Amino acid sequence: MNKTDRTNYDVIIVGAGPSGIFCAYELITKNPSLKVLMLEKGNDIKNRICPKRKTGICVHCKPCNITTGFSGAGAFSDGKLTLAATETGGNLDKLIGEEKVKELIQKTDDIYLKFGADSYVYGLDKPNEIAAIRKKSEDAGLKLVESPIRHLGTEASYEIYSKFQDYLLSKGVEILFKTSVKDFLIRDGRAEGVICKNGQEFFARQIVVGAGREGASWFKAICEKHDINSKAGTVDIGVRVECPDKIMHELNEALYESKLILYTKNYNDKVRTFCQNPSGEVALENYHLPDGKEVTTVNGHAYKSKELKTDLTNFALLVSKNFTEPFKEPLEYGTIFARAANMLAGGSVLVQTYGDIKKHRRSTPERIKATGASPTCPDAVPGDLTLVLPKRIMDDIIEMIETMNKVVTGLAGDATLLYGIEVKFYSNMVLIDKKCETNIKGLFAIGDSSSWTRGLSMSSAMGLYIADILLDSEV
Repeated sequence: MNKTDRTNYDVIIVGAGPSGIFCAYELITKNPSLKVLMLEKGNDIKNRICPKRKTGICVHCKPCNITTGFSGAGAFSDGKLTLAATETGGNLDKLIGEEKVKELIQKTDDIYLKFGADSYVYGLDKPNEIAAIRKKSEDAGLKLVESPIRHLGTEASYEIYSKFQDYLLSKGVEILFKTSVKDFLIRDGRAEGVICKNGQEFFARQIVVGAGREGASWFKAICEKHDINSKAGTVDIGVRVECPDKIMHELNEALYESKLILYTKNYNDKVRTFCQNPSGEVALENYHLPDGKEVTTVNGHAYKSKELKTDLTNFALLVSKNFTEPFKEPLEYGTIFARAANMLAGGSVLVQTYGDIKKHRRSTPERIKATGASPTCPDAVPGDLTLVLPKRIMDDIIEMIETMNKVVTGLAGDATLLYGIEVKFYSNMVLIDKKCETNIKGLFAIGDSSSWTRGLSMSSAMGLYIADILLDSEV
């Protein structure tokens, strides 16, 4: 293709997750004359339908409709907006300051409301109940990170992001779905365009990468190829816990999502709760890695509709680890354990009762049934998580469950289920300046694939932030 023939854009956005969506929204809303291109490896929102809803089992779509497509992975995983705390949403505050982050989160929330988010916010109208939870947490040695939560809901997120997609398209944003970016066109230290796997090339003055957790391993490989500065970030690895709603009732009603942190006695490791789903269900997520192989992990959903609710709550327990030199493979570290669980589970994930863990034995369908537990994820295979997770991480998880049991009595019961593994693929931290620009001029990194954010609110906020940076530079 000759330069005279090529299609030029003002901005190319790689990935149509929350960070990319909000970047495109801000750009096109403030400057409708801009030529903006979004490239997304997954489907448009209307075709992001998981066959499991009908078949009852995961059929391993390529790409996975839960982790890829317009709105990204987080939107179809309960859709929670954390509206205040920065402690659990990544490191964006360290880049641009806490006050700026708060300002952006408020603006993000206003936009979500404009597109139909529920106006109710958990964590504001039950101060006495929250105070009691805080006191019990402190007495147990847990830190309660308090933050208002707006719950979108898995199925309501679909409607909200459908409106986002329609809005962007109506304003002239060009979105190409099922279009994976293979590489960047870089010359003399500056990014000039992208090369797609189908051979297409697109050019722009500014390229923004918001590839999400699904694209984190791909972006890491790109960073290595082009000497884009990055470092090993935090590795979050653990399990998803499932127990009856009645055990978690106090936390569910007052907070919806209880963000609890423990620094363990034995190792001083940080263990945290994440992505709590009251009356929800446990689900699989499939990630396709640069080596062409697939890894299956576990996550959770919760719905707004009463008809779709269960009587079980699920949440993640994640152990956060930071390693020193010469360690450089945080993504591969997490992948190793996910693949080990997949191997033992015949390509799926493992599930084990807490009672069997305490008895040092594997779970079987008969043993699970005997406890009265009923797993919401039929794909999960009864087995032994202690054959997969390192002893240190397993010890941390057990200590966290026993400590949380002092706040939510019954959590450490025999029928509590642990699914594994859960791992968060955002641990390759791309080194960027305050304008989110990498050491390659014209190439910007945002969202979870940059490792600067975690979750919908922070990713969306970072999208708004980079858009304003680009607008100020008269892109």
